[in-house]
Amino acid sequence: MGFKKDFVWGAATASYQIEGAAFEGEKGLNVWDVCCMQPGFVKDGDTGNVACDHYHRFKEDVAIMKKMGLKAYRFSISWSRVLPEGVGKVNEEGLDFYDKLVDELVAAGIEPYVTLFHWDYPDALFRKGSWLNPDSPKWFAEYAKVIVDRLSDRVTHWMTINEPQCYINLGYGEGTHAPGLKLNRGYVLQAAHNTLLAHGMAVQVIRKYSKKPCEIGVALVGGIAIPETDTEADYNAARSYMFDIKSDNMMWSDAFWMDPIYLGKYPENAIKFNEKWWPKMGQDDLKIINQPLDFFGMNSYHDVTVRAGKDGGVEVVKKKPGYARTAMHWAVTPEILHYGPKFFYERYKLPILVTENGLSNTDTIFLDGKVHDNYRIDFLNKYLLEYKKAADEGVDLKGYLQWSFLDNFEWAEGYNERFGLVYVDYPTGERTMKDSAYWYADVIKTNGENL
Repeated sequence: MGFKKDFVWGAATASYQIEGAAFEGEKGLNVWDVCCMQPGFVKDGDTGNVACDHYHRFKEDVAIMKKMGLKAYRFSISWSRVLPEGVGKVNEEGLDFYDKLVDELVAAGIEPYVTLFHWDYPDALFRKGSWLNPDSPKWFAEYAKVIVDRLSDRVTHWMTINEPQCYINLGYGEGTHAPGLKLNRGYVLQAAHNTLLAHGMAVQVIRKYSKKPCEIGVALVGGIAIPETDTEADYNAARSYMFDIKSDNMMWSDAFWMDPIYLGKYPENAIKFNEKWWPKMGQDDLKIINQPLDFFGMNSYHDVTVRAGKDGGVEVVKKKPGYARTAMHWAVTPEILHYGPKFFYERYKLPILVTENGLSNTDTIFLDGKVHDNYRIDFLNKYLLEYKKAADEGVDLKGYLQWSFLDNFEWAEGYNERFGLVYVDYPTGERTMKDSAYWYADVIKTNGENL
C-alpha cells in the first residue's frame, strides 16, 4: 500500500527557536526572552536573541525548502511579536513578517501549516497570571482571531498549541523551561486545564472566521509504548500502558491531555488521584475543549518497551546495555512510528499527521565543505519504514513533518543540539544543506518509494 498519493511531506520549526530579532520591530518580550536573561537558565548562556536570524533570512530559507521539494512547512507564530502586550493593540510590523512569509511559501508551492503557540508566552500576560488566570483562554482566542483575520485567505492548515505536556510540566511544574516555575500540583493542573480550554476556544475562532475551508489539529507529544514481542498479550499491554493514568507521573500521561480534546472527558483515574487538587472548571468547559478536529498531530521522540505481566499486569522492560541513542541520549526506537499511529488511530479515529520527528546529531562541516550526516539518514529511513508499515496495516496517515528544517536554539540546551536537515553556522548565519536534506528530497520526490 505505502503512502497515499496526497501524503504531505514537510518539515517544521518554531518561532523562538529560529527567528531571532528578539528586540526588533516593536516585538514584546516573551517568557523565553526573560528566562534567557537569567544566568544559568540556558546552557552556555545561549539566548534566542539572534538564533538562525530567520526573521531577516526567511526568503533564503524558503528557497532552500523549495530546493528540497518540501510540500509543507510547519512554523509557529510569536504571540508577542504580533501582540506585544498579549492582547489589545496589534503590532503591524510583526504581523507583516508572517504575511510576507506566507506569501513567500505560497509562491514557492509550499503549503503553510501554522501553529499558533509554541511555548513563547507573552511576558506581559505572564505578569497577569499566565495560564493560571481564568481569562487566559480568552486572551488566546483574541490572539487567534488576529492571526486568522490576516492569514486565513492563504493558510488552510492550523494547529492551536504545541506540546502542552512540555510547556506546562517543564515550565510550571519542574522549572527547567520558561517561565521557570515550580508550582504545586493544584496550580499545574489549573494551568493545564486553562491551556486545553484555550485550545478549544481557538478552534472555535478558526472555524468561525477562516476565510477558506480549513483543517485544524493540535500537536501533542505522544509517549509511545512498544510491545516487547508481537504477541497479542504484549500488544494489548502496550496499548493499555499508553493510555493508563500513572499516579506518580500523571501529567505526562497521554490520556490526561488527549481524552479531553478528542473524547470530551478527563480520565476517571486522573480525577480520582487528584481530588484535592482538581481545578475549577466551568459547566461547558469540556464541551469547548472537545471541538471537532481534522487530524491527529503527533510529535514523537520517546518510547517505553513493555510486556504482559503476571495476573494481567504490565511490566516495563529495561533497555539492553549499550542501546542505540541520539546525541541527546534519547533511545533510537523506530517502532514508535508503527505502534504510536496504530494506537492513536484506534482510540481517536483521526488521520495521523506526524508533526515532529527527528534527532539531534553531532553534525559538523567536513573538509570538503559538506555535512555528512549518515546517522540521521539511517535514523529517518528506519523510522519512515515503520511509519509506512502502519499505512500498510490500514492506518490513515496524512503526512510527515520532520523536525527540524534548520539547526536551532534547543531551549534549555541552547545551541548544543543540532536537529536540522540544514546546518546553521550561528556566528555567520550561513546555511548548508546536509546530506540528509538531499536524501529527504529524494524521499519526497518518490513519495517514500525509495525507502
